Amino acid sequence: MKLAKLRIGVIGLGGIADMHISGLLANEEAILWAICDCKEEVLARRGEQFNIPEARRYLNYKEMLSDPELEAVTIATPNYNHFEIACEAIKHRKPFALEKPVTLDVQEAAALRDLLAEAHLPHMICFSYRYKSAVRYAKWLINQGKIGEIKHVYGQYLQGWGLNERLPLVWRFRKKLSGSGALGDLGSHLLDLQRFLVGNVERVMADADTIIKDRTLLEGDGMGEVDVDDFCHVLARLEGGASSTMAISRFAFGRGNFQQVEIFGDRGAILYNLEEEDVLYVKSSEDGGEVFIKVDIPEEFHVDQMTSFINLVNGQGDGCDANMEDGYINQHAIDSIIVSLTEQRWISI
Repeated sequence: MKLAKLRIGVIGLGGIADMHISGLLANEEAILWAICDCKEEVLARRGEQFNIPEARRYLNYKEMLSDPELEAVTIATPNYNHFEIACEAIKHRKPFALEKPVTLDVQEAAALRDLLAEAHLPHMICFSYRYKSAVRYAKWLINQGKIGEIKHVYGQYLQGWGLNERLPLVWRFRKKLSGSGALGDLGSHLLDLQRFLVGNVERVMADADTIIKDRTLLEGDGMGEVDVDDFCHVLARLEGGASSTMAISRFAFGRGNFQQVEIFGDRGAILYNLEEEDVLYVKSSEDGGEVFIKVDIPEEFHVDQMTSFINLVNGQGDGCDANMEDGYINQHAIDSIIVSLTEQRWISI
């Protein structure tokens, strides 16, 4: 007998919510039950778009989480209210998928980790690139020993939208609302990819800067200070001794959503690339090792993030989803990189 569809709500209807909602709508085991946003116009427009009854359109997330028929939520809000919304979801025992970075700082991340350790509540941190088939296959190949002992990891996550000087001082450019700039926005993904594929960071040294120092205010006249990083370059040492570099920027001319990770072992190498689609190239001493070969990815490694969240809530997770412990470790690395930037020295994690 087919079970009833899982009733899921979405909190925050900005750009990233489109990915959450499209994933939910494409899944036959879930229903977009409710939506929440602090902007009345956005809430009304999205409610009409997705045929959500007015009674299930909320301006206040606390009211939404109090709905006894709601079974789970995704939290797609700006970084500064991740903590309080996640705390409320835990209070109401609503499983949740939380956007990254998990919080503004490691203290908030630790508090959420401790709450969830007691609550035993299904939850996911939305490190979306864990769900790319090329990444899943790369992890399997590494675990099979295909490239041997890993020596170097070179990662890039580059976008170019920050070059637009006409962009106003949105929340992503303000430290009290975002925690950090390109580092938290893009670097959190790169840090998680590196950890998912290779292992933990043990120490870091970083360089970063703000290229456009002031932007027009969203409301009123005048300019406001940009007090987060526009780019960040990180040198790191990983557990096991591998050396890593990460290049992270929102000022890379011509780049839309360019992501690449190269992993070199003593018997082979793997190159994962994402721009228009995710692809994987492998070079191995087992195969002669003369050139990088683009590999076909077996169907078993094709996964979807929102389907994985639904499976997790239904007790069918595959063990590859990021949880709050992963989110805490990620935030600890981000905060350590910020300390390195401030003090201009290596920081042990």
